[in-house]
Amino acid sequence: MRLSFIALVAAALCASAAIASPTAPQQGVEYVTLGTPQPVQTAGKKVEVIEFFMYHCPHCNAFEPDLERWVKQQGDKIKFRRMPYPYSGPNDPEAHLFLTLEAMGKSEEMQPKVFKAFHVDRLRLNQDAAIIDWVSKNGIDRAKFLDAWNSFGVQTKLRRLPKTVADYKVESVPTVVIDGKYQTSPSMAQAAVRATSEPQIFGATLQIMDALVVKAAAK
Repeated sequence: MRLSFIALVAAALCASAAIASPTAPQQGVEYVTLGTPQPVQTAGKKVEVIEFFMYHCPHCNAFEPDLERWVKQQGDKIKFRRMPYPYSGPNDPEAHLFLTLEAMGKSEEMQPKVFKAFHVDRLRLNQDAAIIDWVSKNGIDRAKFLDAWNSFGVQTKLRRLPKTVADYKVESVPTVVIDGKYQTSPSMAQAAVRATSEPQIFGATLQIMDALVVKAAAK
């Protein structure tokens, strides 16, 4: 899994620095358009926004506060969803944790707690037993969690994740897909700001996302 911003965009930075702009993103520079658009789960004028992430990813953790503020600012213009990247394959424990919390209606409530467990408390929640023990100590009923963890719906979504990631052409995290077809990321945004500072890169990412939401809504 490639998590380094600099490594992913070094070549693109030299080629596109003169024309890059996060407020007027260009195809192939600050975003790419998927060859095969994916179905969206929206109705009316709302634009779907999906973040692909991993709990143990330090960049996902750093991006989270800015992303949450952006989602709140968008209000009814968007429908925001998260999609876990199955780092270790179709039985990835982190992805399993997210899908279980999502099925219980607890994913947003628990999102900051899980990130804190990984990046502040330095817990190794990479095994089923460790995850189940942790959630039972953090306000989740153990029996209800296990019911959801082992449910047909969660197991089915977990098995489908590798194909989902392949369909959306996601190769690194965090990655954002807007309206099922426009893909961007902090890695791509770095080319627009010519910086290595995460606050600058994340700010540019959100500007690109603003523009792509407007572009999607116009269509």
